Amino acid sequence: MTTKANFPVTAGSIVVPYGHVIGNEKWRGSEIAQRLQGKIRLIFEDGLGLVDFHLSNRTCILFISEADLVAGDEFKRRLVRFRNASSLRGIVIVERSQISDQYFLAVQKLVVLELGMVLLPVANQGEASQLITQLVREQSKDHNSNPFIRKQCSQLAEPSVFRTVQQIPGVGKTKALLLLQRFGSIHRLCNASVKELELVVGQTAAPQIYSFLCS
Repeated sequence: MTTKANFPVTAGSIVVPYGHVIGNEKWRGSEIAQRLQGKIRLIFEDGLGLVDFHLSNRTCILFISEADLVAGDEFKRRLVRFRNASSLRGIVIVERSQISDQYFLAVQKLVVLELGMVLLPVANQGEASQLITQLVREQSKDHNSNPFIRKQCSQLAEPSVFRTVQQIPGVGKTKALLLLQRFGSIHRLCNASVKELELVVGQTAAPQIYSFLCS
């Protein structure tokens, strides 16, 4: 899906009911919305501007589709406008396919190095919906007080999360498995320090992983 240039930024926080996600009306009927239905409580609203999904009052998702990447630079202007105007924690999910793979390095440089935002690559909208589901559940429950909940939630989206972590530079199947065993989720991995990463993957890979996720 492409984003119209005249969409307002809508940079302020929005009140998201506990355990819900507020989705941009443009996603109604899409594959990602259909896959979210039944897993989380999804509410559609107009007027979300550049944001695709609000996960909480302070965290939102900006989804960059394969079509967005191929269409040109409009998605870049959208991300820059959001970053310049918003106080929200924006997580960028990028649809990295065989067609869009040639654009990924440029997107990574923009999102991570220039804008300082979290970038999560997925293969398709199905994987994106699984990541969103996990992120919502992480924010809705106290994982530190209940390790059984943490284990259950991380397993629900494990295939897509595992593939996503594997796509981080310097991470293969073994390191991806070790990282997920240690941190349990994308959210916790993105908030890990270099020292914490070093304990899992060593001094060589840790800075590279940290720079990709957290710069």
